[in-house]
Amino acid sequence: MESSASRAIPLTSDDELFAESALHASVPNGLFELQELDVLYEDQTATLWSFMNPEGRPSFTHEMLNDFEKWQNLIEQGFGPDSIPLRYLVLGSRSPDVFCFGGDLDLFQRLIRDRNRAALVEYGHRCCRILHRNIRTLGIPMLTIGLVQGTALGGGFEALLSFDYIVAEKQSTFGLPEIMFGLYPGMGAHALLARKLGSAMADRIIVSNETFTAEQMYDLGLVHALAEPGDGVNVVRDFIKKSDRRHAGLVGSRRAMKHVWQLELAELNHITEMWADTALQLREQDLKVMSRLVAAQARLAERIAAA
Repeated sequence: MESSASRAIPLTSDDELFAESALHASVPNGLFELQELDVLYEDQTATLWSFMNPEGRPSFTHEMLNDFEKWQNLIEQGFGPDSIPLRYLVLGSRSPDVFCFGGDLDLFQRLIRDRNRAALVEYGHRCCRILHRNIRTLGIPMLTIGLVQGTALGGGFEALLSFDYIVAEKQSTFGLPEIMFGLYPGMGAHALLARKLGSAMADRIIVSNETFTAEQMYDLGLVHALAEPGDGVNVVRDFIKKSDRRHAGLVGSRRAMKHVWQLELAELNHITEMWADTALQLREQDLKVMSRLVAAQARLAERIAAA
């Protein structure tokens, strides 16, 4: 039987370190068997490195959501103060130049045409549960870090907002394009951007259809560290090293901030239900714009696969 270490893709040239970490006897083996997430555990820093590695378009498909749910369950069960130490949780992407395109627009347009509100709401609620659990760091006293090495759109941008810290390479871009086809981001953007930046700036970002650079996000305070292209992993490593002595204070500070937010899952779910109602009002011309965006994403995914 193939070992979990042989299935894991090395994060850097430190192959031996990560091979040993993947074989850590207590780490739930299921973490190394996920289909669309590559996971590596680094003992020295108690860091769990995870990378989205989708088979098709880099979006939050049902398959990707399935893996995220398993990923969170396994982390919650296997790590913590009384079990395997986990101080840092990092999420990045293996898709060149793309962090994530966000929601499954191909699925959305089919559900909208079928007038299937229940399925739209179910999808949104799944995303909200995953996001809310990440905000709460699965009940583990750890810091979560989003690593962006490309484009983060729609739900991909929303997902990043649930992390304690974001490290972005300078070529990365961020945006919420939903308004271009008559919709809006329905799984965290309003709740999190309003709390982080205030409602006026949140509204500007959500309805402008602007593309923001990593530097702009850094100036706004949403990105916490910038990296040169190709150097994102090293900057995360440096961030972890500099944060280690302050770990308890940083964890406590983030928990205090989230307490001030008073962001409950019910609020996220309600916004998602409003989003589903709005989606069902889209016209055929709006769905055609969505289709063109899906086609453009598919072409990019094909180029990535062929590279």
